Amino acid sequence: MTPTRRRLLQAAPALAGAASLPMGAAMAQGRDAVAYPNRAVSVMVPFAPGGSTDFIARLLAQELSTALGQQFVVDNRAGGSGTVGMAFLARARPDGYTLGVVPNGTFAMAPAMYERLPYDNDNAFAPIGLLATNAMFLCVEPNSPYKTLAALIDASRARPGAITFASAGSGVANHLGPELLQDMAKVQWLHVPYRSGAAGVQAVIAKETTLSFVDSVTAIPYLRDRTLLALGYSGAERSPQAPDVPTIAELGYPGYRASTDFGFFAPAGTPQPVLQRLSEESRRIMLSAATKARLEPLAIDPVGGTPEQFGPYAAGERSKWGELIRQRNIKPE
Repeated sequence: MTPTRRRLLQAAPALAGAASLPMGAAMAQGRDAVAYPNRAVSVMVPFAPGGSTDFIARLLAQELSTALGQQFVVDNRAGGSGTVGMAFLARARPDGYTLGVVPNGTFAMAPAMYERLPYDNDNAFAPIGLLATNAMFLCVEPNSPYKTLAALIDASRARPGAITFASAGSGVANHLGPELLQDMAKVQWLHVPYRSGAAGVQAVIAKETTLSFVDSVTAIPYLRDRTLLALGYSGAERSPQAPDVPTIAELGYPGYRASTDFGFFAPAGTPQPVLQRLSEESRRIMLSAATKARLEPLAIDPVGGTPEQFGPYAAGERSKWGELIRQRNIKPE
């Protein structure tokens, strides 16, 4: 068990159990759980296909389809750093037939980025659980003049604003991960947002931008075929899939950690028995040997947490990144 997973699983419960329901309501919710699902279920992803959130959602949807006997279909709704998809989820009927797999860039970072969201981030959603977490590689293209993080930082200090970095949009993990490093290293880069993480990777390969923080799902194949060069890893420990790449923390920035975390949500008001069934099934799927075997080559750490564990973790992430956003006066682009 990695330290990240242990920390997540040991988080103290912060979501109190729902108040006791009247007998009629409890019986109705019980019937909902017994009958659920009796038709196809939509699993919203608030980004375009091809990134790590989409990968996790499709893995989960496939396994839930098998486990629960109905199709779980991924529905990509990109835009606004994930807030377009979250607004859609907030408006959905709370019946368990519209769910969302959402990264922390959206559920923990975006609330501090936008003065006004088209939904109530604190109350519009019911947490089902934290599915998995993975760190990112700081990547450049192989012919870049910067072969080490130290060389990149030195160049950044010599030419403030000349280094550019690609992201999947303002306020997402691979935007704020670089912002945290800039803050710690006292340098200034130019942010270039793209529609997706995959598009940002192509921008680095095409030399349109200097670097990008690339999630391990996307980065590992590029690192193996040497299409990208990794200068550092944003996790607390080195990735088993790229053990020669040092962590950013060990390269002179102790305490640095930035990861992409994947949460599973439903609209607030979804019947508790339905949430409970989804939580149990998703936890079983994420912690199964088969899932671990699929995620290990991509350096993704399955969590399979409960709603009670997910709540305090999400709150901690909102606090950490919210403070950075305010300090650096980061605004949507």
